[in-house]
Amino acid sequence: MEERVALITGVSRRIGIAAALARRFAAAGYRLQLTGLPGYDEAQPYGGDPDGVPGLLAELAQVTGDPDVARYRAADLTSPTAPAELVETAVRTHGRLDVLVATHAYSTHTPLGKLDADEIDRHLVVNVRATLLLAEAFAAAFDAGSGGRLVLFSSGQRLGPMPGELAYAASKAGVENLTRQLSPLLIPRGITVNCVNPGPTDTGYASPATLAAVGQLFPGGEWGRPDDAARLVEWLCSRDGRWITGQVIDSEGGFNRYT
Repeated sequence: MEERVALITGVSRRIGIAAALARRFAAAGYRLQLTGLPGYDEAQPYGGDPDGVPGLLAELAQVTGDPDVARYRAADLTSPTAPAELVETAVRTHGRLDVLVATHAYSTHTPLGKLDADEIDRHLVVNVRATLLLAEAFAAAFDAGSGGRLVLFSSGQRLGPMPGELAYAASKAGVENLTRQLSPLLIPRGITVNCVNPGPTDTGYASPATLAAVGQLFPGGEWGRPDDAARLVEWLCSRDGRWITGQVIDSEGGFNRYT
């Protein structure tokens, strides 16, 4: 297989889905452009991973035997120029770009009665505007004619309410709609577009009490793992995934939110 290049957003903590994606893609022979904003995680109650990015890069280099298999560039996606700059960096560094996986997300507590206009805007800017601008920049840079892959991430908002995260739910509903809108526009250029809803995934953000309570809503009694989502995305981005486009895929391990 000709060497392929993937840009993955949302890379910060080693326990996250984006890090699992990087491991999968590196093992499959991709060269990687990684990006994220570690300061965002550091400001959250669950905390960041100070050694996350250096540790992940070292791990990928050791596993592949290639010190240059992955490059990292921090980016604040509230900047309107950041998406195009990231795509440009990937192409300039690796010579091409075949895959874009938009794993990034902005999410804070936004319940009814305590909504803040600026906070709503920030959700829409990071989760919707930046994703749309990334897609546009990727489509403009992709010239292979086939094999292009754009994978977005959702959280299954259409499947049930998220009363404490109204701005996040609205923004991710927009991401799901972008999947439908972009697919017919990009498939003639050789790019498939899909969206993955991984369901509740144990990335270290939940308290022990939440882990236990939500775990009871899974038939197997346990949350999804980051690599569960990574395996699906790897397949979508492979040759075997060429016939799947315009889909929002709920890969939730039987999660029953209505129990």
